Amino acid sequence: MWVYEKKLQYPVKVSTCNPMLAKFLIEQYGGADGELAAALRYLNQRYTIPDKVVGLLTDIGTEEFAHLEMIATMIYKLTKDATSDQMKEAGLGAHYANHDRALFYQNAAGVPWTASYIAAKGDPIADLYEDIAAEEKARATYQWIIDLSDDPDLNDSLAFLREREIVHSQRFREAVEILKEERDKKKFY
Repeated sequence: MWVYEKKLQYPVKVSTCNPMLAKFLIEQYGGADGELAAALRYLNQRYTIPDKVVGLLTDIGTEEFAHLEMIATMIYKLTKDATSDQMKEAGLGAHYANHDRALFYQNAAGVPWTASYIAAKGDPIADLYEDIAAEEKARATYQWIIDLSDDPDLNDSLAFLREREIVHSQRFREAVEILKEERDKKKFY
């Protein structure tokens, strides 16, 4: 189903070692509104969505995996040269003790990822509204991380991801309108 290109969707550059910024980015790696949860949510929901929009969920779910890879690259670059003391000062001491610098699906507070982050009601319109909300929450989180960052190189990649969240939200809004029209014609429900 997928073809993997051995390159990132958008270049990731990092100016300096910054474990604190990496800690914030972990939210988008394994948090409730992060890229892993989004990818799994959309790829799961596509099985109970009408054919008219199933491709949209597949496309966006796949792209979310590309975003996950970008976030992982950012975190790696921000921590690869960090000392254990720097990791500890950044609030990543427990993470370092458990995983060294390895990535682990958790949020910025260290709470492990859980399948309860995945919403799937089985009602296409309700699920799409959940997807819109998820994209808007991810967009907001990217903006807040940009606000916390003083790394212009990294901010460029984060701005790209923030903009993709906006596009995804817009596509899901369009899908809602398509399905409402179908529902009103009694083609499903």
